[in-house]
Amino acid sequence: MRFVRGCRRRGAIVGTVTLCLAAGWALQTPGGVSLIVPQPNINATVAQNVLLSVEYSCRGIATVEWKHVSSWGTTKIVEWKSGHYINISSAYKDRVTAFENGSIQLLNVGMRDAGYYFITVTEEYGTNTYGTIILNVYEIIYEDLHFVVVLFVFLAAISAILICFMWLCNKSLYLFQKKTHKLTASTTEEIELETIEC
Repeated sequence: MRFVRGCRRRGAIVGTVTLCLAAGWALQTPGGVSLIVPQPNINATVAQNVLLSVEYSCRGIATVEWKHVSSWGTTKIVEWKSGHYINISSAYKDRVTAFENGSIQLLNVGMRDAGYYFITVTEEYGTNTYGTIILNVYEIIYEDLHFVVVLFVFLAAISAILICFMWLCNKSLYLFQKKTHKLTASTTEEIELETIEC
């Protein structure tokens, strides 16, 4: 019995020491990638520039890759190794800017740019992490703008008609008062003449 208990204790001690050594080795081994996506859902309108913002950190050299997934399919946008090369796909050649922190900016977005954007950050030791940003792109509804313009023109026309009507009323009142004033002046003159003749 003693022998069995002693073996179990030694096995537990050896297991604990092995676990501690493995944890220490993992902490000293370069590696590990962290990725922060501060805004996972972005709304934009057509022709707007959009920043897909992320922040990654790792101990080694990382490779960053962005892909776009939508109902039209999956497209690789850009891939680069920090401090080295940038490989932008031909579909995004003049429309994307890559930043050292892992972020990209899409210029002049369209309806086809809506969808899911996946970023993969892979460290040189093989560890990697993933992030997703959802981009919603909306069209500016010109019918609503057209309605507002038509309503504004209609109200401006009604205002112009009312101003003209008020001017005509004012002019008519002025002419009527002028005519009435002449009439009362001539009547007063006749009364004075009759009084003098008597």
